[in-house]
Amino acid sequence: MKYCSECGGPVSLRTPPGDDRERYVCDRCATVHYRNPRIVVGCLPVHGSQVLLCRRAIQPRRDYWTLPAGFMEIGESTLEGARRETWEEAHARVEDETLYTIFDLPHISQVYMFYLARLGTPEFTPGHESLDVALFSEDAIPWTELAFPVIGLTLRRFFEDRRCGVFPIYRQTLLREDWSLLRPQVGIHADGMEGRRSAFMPTEWKDVGRHSCRRIHADDSRRHPSG
Repeated sequence: MKYCSECGGPVSLRTPPGDDRERYVCDRCATVHYRNPRIVVGCLPVHGSQVLLCRRAIQPRRDYWTLPAGFMEIGESTLEGARRETWEEAHARVEDETLYTIFDLPHISQVYMFYLARLGTPEFTPGHESLDVALFSEDAIPWTELAFPVIGLTLRRFFEDRRCGVFPIYRQTLLREDWSLLRPQVGIHADGMEGRRSAFMPTEWKDVGRHSCRRIHADDSRRHPSG
């Protein structure tokens, strides 16, 4: 940032009185310009045993597959934003949405929020930001062609939970080193050997999945009509 949006004067990076971190402050009118994290919202559309993915038509990660998602707009809720992005990128209408995964990415100042949603009617076409849109079963997911680690994490979590029959909310903080480690290196089938660590399924999440399966049979909560 070079100039103040209030008066057009030059700005400098310094710590305002009473603050604990540097901000851009106008040298002329003293307006403090705050830089806040950006929120990315999207849906995990489910039709029967399949999930809907979009192949990106824009950078970054053009030609890679993703869930329909994007930055929130001013004046909308997270759910409204997730529905809008699903329509814009896949021309798909979803229903029965429930908050499912939340990812904090402090190294890039972003928060990702995905809603688990039912795709009642399998009607969809690529939007202007998508090259293709398609339904995938678990064993057909292009794991090494997913755009971002949070996409793979959300998909792995979903298929684990689907076997259990319950879909609790998950929150994960991904640091810079986690982000690089989660990049897929090799193709891993969804029914891979027990104990083999997936590029998109941290060990701690696998453990949570197993524990929740036992809990599910005693506490039949948070079921989702994913069929």
